[in-house]
Amino acid sequence: MDVRGRIAHDQVPAPGPYEGVWRFTAAAEDASVPQVRHGVRTLVADLGVPIDDDILYGLLVIVSELVTNAVRHAAVLSPELDVEVAVGPDWIRVAVEDQHPYRPKALEADHARTGGRGLLLVKTITTEAGGTCDIAQTPSGGKVIWAAVPLQPPAP
Repeated sequence: MDVRGRIAHDQVPAPGPYEGVWRFTAAAEDASVPQVRHGVRTLVADLGVPIDDDILYGLLVIVSELVTNAVRHAAVLSPELDVEVAVGPDWIRVAVEDQHPYRPKALEADHARTGGRGLLLVKTITTEAGGTCDIAQTPSGGKVIWAAVPLQPPAP
């Protein structure tokens, strides 16, 4: 599914009714942030993924931060972004790939700064949900930043 309207069925079959992997592309521009967030929300709803509302809200913030990060820092070398949503029996993973070789690092909180804390926010939301996140180089020289969270919050 391309957030600009073209649909590319790149689903990898999986055993469960909502399990699989979906990929789409988005332009590396500001308008893509809400479009990708809406696309992920719609995909999760259409699949009937049994995700906790608070986890979904956090996941959508993560999606927004990952796409915003790619738009702001990679658009010069990567005019398009690849977005992947993978759903397993009890987890969901979102990933944003661009072709810029720079590997950002999650910054420690600097309260004097008004920006630059997006990946720290991603890490915090992911960790609080009981998930994990990371950055990896791609074979093409770019990077993929991903976060995986459980569908339900961890037991108290």
